[in-house]
Parts: sequence; C-alpha cells; structure tokens
Amino acid sequence: MPDEMSRPLVPGWSESGGSRQLEASLSDPNTPTIGILGTGDFSRSLARRLVASGYQVVVGSRSPARSVALFPEEVEVSSQMEAATQADVVFVAVFPEHHSTLVTLKSALAGKTLVDVSNSLGINRDGPSNAEHLSNLFPDSFVVKGFNTLSAWTLQMGPRHGIRQVPLCGNSSKAKDLVKHICHRMGFIPVDMGFLSSSLEVENLPHHLFPSWRIPVLCMLCLFIFFYLYNFIQEVIHPLVKTGKGAFYKMPIEVVNASLPSVALVMLALVYLPGLFAAFIQLQWGTKYKRFPDWLDRWLTARKQFGLCSFLCAVTHAVYSLSLPLRKSARYKLSNMAYQQVKAGVEDSWNDEEVWRMELYVSAGIMALGLLSLLAVTSLPSVANTLNWREFTFIQSSLGFCALVTATAHTLIFGWNRAFAAARYPFYLPPSFVLVLILPCFVLCGRLALLLPCVAARLWKIRRGWERSRQIRFALPGEDCRNGVEDVSNV
Repeated sequence: MPDEMSRPLVPGWSESGGSRQLEASLSDPNTPTIGILGTGDFSRSLARRLVASGYQVVVGSRSPARSVALFPEEVEVSSQMEAATQADVVFVAVFPEHHSTLVTLKSALAGKTLVDVSNSLGINRDGPSNAEHLSNLFPDSFVVKGFNTLSAWTLQMGPRHGIRQVPLCGNSSKAKDLVKHICHRMGFIPVDMGFLSSSLEVENLPHHLFPSWRIPVLCMLCLFIFFYLYNFIQEVIHPLVKTGKGAFYKMPIEVVNASLPSVALVMLALVYLPGLFAAFIQLQWGTKYKRFPDWLDRWLTARKQFGLCSFLCAVTHAVYSLSLPLRKSARYKLSNMAYQQVKAGVEDSWNDEEVWRMELYVSAGIMALGLLSLLAVTSLPSVANTLNWREFTFIQSSLGFCALVTATAHTLIFGWNRAFAAARYPFYLPPSFVLVLILPCFVLCGRLALLLPCVAARLWKIRRGWERSRQIRFALPGEDCRNGVEDVSNV
C-alpha cells in the first residue's frame, strides 16, 4: 500500500522539474511561447521574470552550449533559428548595431510580433529610431517598441522594487495588445504611446537627466551663490576691512545658514508668481482661449520642482540652525559674554523684546517648515492620487500661500527693528533679509489684488468661458495669432 505522506500535495509536482510541470498544468493553453534573441544581462533577467510569470521561454544564442549555464533550468537555450521558429513573440535583446545580423531569420519571424528593447547610445533627435530600423529590416513582422525603460535589475527584482510603467508603441493594435498582456502578467503597467513613429521619443526617455529639474536647480544654485557672496561680503569682508580681524570661520556654517533661508523664500515665491502672471494676462486679454507665452508655460509646469527645491533649502536651514550651538565658536562667545557681564557687575541680562522676537521668530519658522513639508508630501504621486482635485488645490494653493505668509513673517520677525539700524548696512548694502522680502511681498500683494471682489468676479467669469469679444476670426498660424485662432467667441 503506497505511503500517503509521499503523495504530492499539488497534482503534477515531482522532484525533478516539478515547478515546470506545475506551471504547465496551471498555465493557459493559449499562452504564447516567448523567444528572446540575445544572452546578455537584460536577456537573462527578462527570462527569469517571464518564467516566474508562467511563460515558456526559449532563448536564441549564437553559441547555445556556452550560454545554457547562464539561464534557469526552465529556460530552453537553442540556436537563434530554432528560437525564432518556436516562439510566438520574440524579444530582440541585441544591440541595435547588430540588428542586421538577424536578417537570416526573416522567414522564421514573418508574421510574428517583435519587441525591440534596445536603446541608443545617446539622445537621438533626428531619427530614425532603432525600432523603425528594425521594422524596415523585417517588413513582414509586427514590431513593438517597449521594455527599453526597464533595467535588468528592475526585471530581476520585480515591479515592487522599481518603476512599474512600461511605454509601448507599435503600428499593429493586435501586436500591442499581446505585448500589453505579457506586460500585465509580469506585474508592470503598459502605457500606450501610439504608433511606431513615437518610438524615437520612447527610446530617448532613458537618456533624459531630470529634464524638468534643470531650470529650478539652476535657479536655486544661482540664488545660493548670489546670497552666499552677498553675506560673505557683509559678515567676513566688512569686519576684515573695518577692524582688521578676520572672521573666515563663519564661511562653512554661519554664511551658509544665512543664505539658505533666503534661497528657500525666493524659490517659494517663484512657485506662485507665474500663477499671478497668468491671472493678470487673462484679465488683460479678456479670454482664456489664448495660449500663454512659452516661457510662462514652462514656468507653470515647473512649479512643483521650484517648491521641492524650496523645501530642500528650508530643511537644510533647519538642520544648520539646530547645529549652531554645537560649534566651539558659539561656546566661546557665550562664555566671553558671561565673563563680561560678571566683570561689569550685570546681574540680569534679560531683554523682553529680544526674548519675544526669538520666540515668535522660531515659532513662525516651525510653522512655515511644517506647511512646506505638507506641500512636499502631497506633491508625491502616491499621495496626490488619493486626493480629489479640490483637496489637492486647497493644499497646494491655499495652504501654499499660508506657507509663504508664515515664511515671510519668519523673515520679518528676524529683521524686527534691525532694518533701521545703520550698523546693518555695511558698504551701504542692505541686509539680506531686506532684499529677500521684495519678491514675496510682491507676490502676496498681487494675491490680495486678485481677491478683490471686482477682480475675482471678472477672473471667475473668464475662467468659466466668458469673453470680452464675441467676434471670431480664424487665421493661419504665423499671422500674428496664437494656435491659429485670434478672437474666440461662443459661436
């Protein structure tokens, strides 16, 4: 009588090749066989992910005997011709300069779906793309561009440890649907980018280095250099010229800490300044059916990056401020002040005005940092997707202006009555906190102007479709018009 404990719990499971038999028993009989041409790192990671997703995988290699040890046991490694013949969908995982070596497989690949996963060495602006070149080499096959934005590490570790979206494009909707199904089964999210003519844009995606961050980061660095040099002249050069005593020890912390809040406040004001420009431009035009200038369009789309740069400077400023008492120079100053007070016979140096100024100054700074943290968190896609449009705009607009108000109050309280002291104007230069208040105050005044009932009502009507002019005249692009339309009416 056979031992009951020796019977496998899952039918079809055995010690030798059990996992493969289990996948074969559970998989859909209509599941296509996947072929991979190439044996590089990407090919090996792709084969592992496809096997884990329940597909039968065959890899085509120029030297199968040497490459068989690189792949899991469930993967069949054969010649390129055998792989092209057996497979229903073929991933072309070879470098684009070697695509021409696959021409001998044209008859075996006719009528099949080819997935081009290659990338160029750099950004290709002129074309043709690698996928279009592959389509010209195999006119009887259906080429789909995709999976080029995934790394071998992402494929091996799975979508939970990397990006999930996979842009796809191709001329055959049936072939794209087949690749989309494979993509879904692997745990990724396919994004249809249209026809194969969009493959050049898809191939350029992995080569972009923070394209939407360049202007905000450059602006942040320029502002930091300006305020650092400005504070360096006031805090280091002026004492050296006036008294002959160098204060270069202030350069690493004090001068940096005086520059960071200035940059943070200006960058935060730059987040809401383009919105004011857009509102006043619409009021001037009397319609919302005209395109903004290109510079304003780019500025409006980069507001998130400006805000995150402001948040970075604000957090760094908070860390620097907490580190100020840890310096030896600060301890020396405190001990010298205490010694001078004892020597002068001063028993109580309490100053109500300075105490209140510091308490309010720190409190406003903490509130501003808290609101900036909320803005930064809600700008994350995973958090923003949980909010409806009204909630998102309330946080980013209303609470954003509250953050600007508290940050401006933080700077005003820091200045207190120091802005009226002649000693604060070395080389006749105003303090940095006076300069930094110009742009935020301008933004806040513009916001208050838009809140006036007469202005707010007119702007609301314009954004609801009201127009000052009811005449319509279409013109060709380039005839001093925008988008081919001059005055749009409700006709």
